[in-house]
Amino acid sequence: MAFQKAVKGTVLVGGGALATVLGLSQFAHYRRKQVSLAYVEAAECLTEPVNREPPSREAQLMTLQNTSEFDILVIGGGATGSGCALDAVTRGLKTALIERDDFASGTSSRSTKLIHGGVRYLQKAIMNLDVEQYRMVKEALHERANLLEIAPHLSHPLPIMLPVYKWWQLPYYWVGIKMYDLVAGSNCLKSSYVLSKSRALEHFPMLQKDKLVGAIVYYDGQHNDARMNLAIALTAARYGAATANYMEVTSLLKKTDPVTGKERVSGARCKDVLTGQEFDVKAKCVINATGPFTDSVRKMDDDHAPVICQPSAGVHIVMPGYYSPESMGLLDPATSDGRVIFFLPWQKMTIAGTTDSATEITHHPIPSEEDINFILNEVRNYLSCDVEVRRGDVLAAWSGIRPLVTDPNSADTQSISRNHVVEVSESGLITIAGGKWTTYRSMAEDAVNAAIKVHNLKAGPCRTVGLFLQGGKDWSPTLYIRLVQDYGLESEVAQHLAATYGDKAFEVAKMASVTGKRWPVVGVRLVSEFPYIEAEVKYGIKEYACTAVDMISRRTRLAFLNVQAAEEALPKIVEIMGRELNWSEAKRQEELEIATRFLYYEMGSKSRSEQFTDHTEISLMPSDIDRYTKRFHKFDADEKGFITIVDVQRVLESINVQVDENALHEMLREVDLNKNGQVELNEFLQLMSAVQKGRVSGSRLAILMKTAEENLDRRVPIPVDRSCGGL
Repeated sequence: MAFQKAVKGTVLVGGGALATVLGLSQFAHYRRKQVSLAYVEAAECLTEPVNREPPSREAQLMTLQNTSEFDILVIGGGATGSGCALDAVTRGLKTALIERDDFASGTSSRSTKLIHGGVRYLQKAIMNLDVEQYRMVKEALHERANLLEIAPHLSHPLPIMLPVYKWWQLPYYWVGIKMYDLVAGSNCLKSSYVLSKSRALEHFPMLQKDKLVGAIVYYDGQHNDARMNLAIALTAARYGAATANYMEVTSLLKKTDPVTGKERVSGARCKDVLTGQEFDVKAKCVINATGPFTDSVRKMDDDHAPVICQPSAGVHIVMPGYYSPESMGLLDPATSDGRVIFFLPWQKMTIAGTTDSATEITHHPIPSEEDINFILNEVRNYLSCDVEVRRGDVLAAWSGIRPLVTDPNSADTQSISRNHVVEVSESGLITIAGGKWTTYRSMAEDAVNAAIKVHNLKAGPCRTVGLFLQGGKDWSPTLYIRLVQDYGLESEVAQHLAATYGDKAFEVAKMASVTGKRWPVVGVRLVSEFPYIEAEVKYGIKEYACTAVDMISRRTRLAFLNVQAAEEALPKIVEIMGRELNWSEAKRQEELEIATRFLYYEMGSKSRSEQFTDHTEISLMPSDIDRYTKRFHKFDADEKGFITIVDVQRVLESINVQVDENALHEMLREVDLNKNGQVELNEFLQLMSAVQKGRVSGSRLAILMKTAEENLDRRVPIPVDRSCGGL
């Protein structure tokens, strides 16, 4: 076991050297404790992680069980909790991190995907002369710059356009945005600028033209939030933190302080959610970083603890990429009810959101149809009338719960500050609450500083500023080219791997399956329209993925991009995970059902499916009904009153079109409302009515039947006399 300690700028490695410096008695003390962390005294002396790869989950559980006492136990594996673990372990503290679900399974994977200082918070700071809000923005802008530096593969600057429709607003917004640049100072990503109407439409051609006078463009950061959270947790594990997901805290441990006679928190009783095994994890200090569930842990410590968090629900929707330019976002600074809406390109799709409304705390937040329609209506106000904003184009939707710190003087959640607070209970429980994604690192620093002070822990200064997260150190914008050249991956897949795993992308490429094609040589996709490959499922298990939901929502982002594509990929994902993890057939079926339920309720599939049900009204013009009925009868040649897969295959064969039989079954199932294996005329007319109203889009059966009809109509027979009598 290697120990590291900085002495006058020199790093000494190895037991013998350390014994010489510290003395035999101190060295024996460290040996008895069996510390497996890197001990450093100065930030500039922080060396490579102690683990080249994060230890397996089984190895981490063994460490949790067999360690007599940790310095710090962090509860919560979101951005802040993972940040606390990384901060503590890099200071030389023996650290443990446990999460009840998966890393980033809560709010940290359901954000707007922005790394930002908060333009609206700066506006409130100036308008209300609020120094605290100003400091929060200043801090967030510093953290924005740091996050873009330490995880360049997962984050990038993004220009965001603020369209202006009244002349007097142009100088008003211009001053506000310039103040944003000035507050950022040396951390300003790029200087903001003004665009004329014509230039604004060049950059954002789908923008509403009427009354547009110009636009202002400023810069913030954007990232892959779940993957960023995972990178923080994996980095902490590599530096020596005992890190485990699916570990639930059932109660806090306490012991009496011999000096004061008071009870002090001394660890937690933990339960492995996957196996049911329970054991104690002892620690000198416990940090509560559980986001919306902050108060539930605080009440484990003290039943009478007052509530300090007020949860707020933020709903986002994902739409096709053609709704926005590839590299320009949009900010609606004043919606119909005063909230702010972002309209952003992300992962070649478009994200729109967010709402901000009081909510109940739940493990499974569900996006409401009301919130989805609110966002769609706001989007319609800013896009050209040439662009039809359809409900059927919502490919995914989710709700995240923000753990806002309660302001007793505020009447609604919109005026609550996003500042964070560090609370120390009488028994020594450290709670970090509030804040936002961008400031996770500074929140962690404040929490660990408090832990060191209150519990008299021996540790060095914070070292997380400039500390590369996993995958970031050797990443470069051209790394993907090496993946294409060395492994024969598609360029799109290679770019995706480089942007997701950074310099670890080569390890994923090594695991990629041979396609059997001339090109690409390796990299079998999970679904055709997304660059996720089967090898990522195997690699995801190394990244502590334990369930199919982990894979579709956080190791890959399929569930957040397109719920139908995620559902299509599920059987293959379950098959691969089942093979790698030795799942029984019953376990595989259970995983498939749980993941399908997750997509249905939490990722907007339910809201999407409800747009077309057996109660859908047929509101078509008589001419449309006649046209669609004729189309239906071209498939129902026997006039049965319904069509089956055999009817569709017959028509397709007549026009020399081949479609996979499984795909045809899927197409019919989408339309077969009464699930009798047949599509009746009434069901088809209901579908076309829903398509016409924009409630359903991209119906494969509707598009296929239209295309087939057009091909049939074009097949006009050539008269015999025109062909010389057939001779």
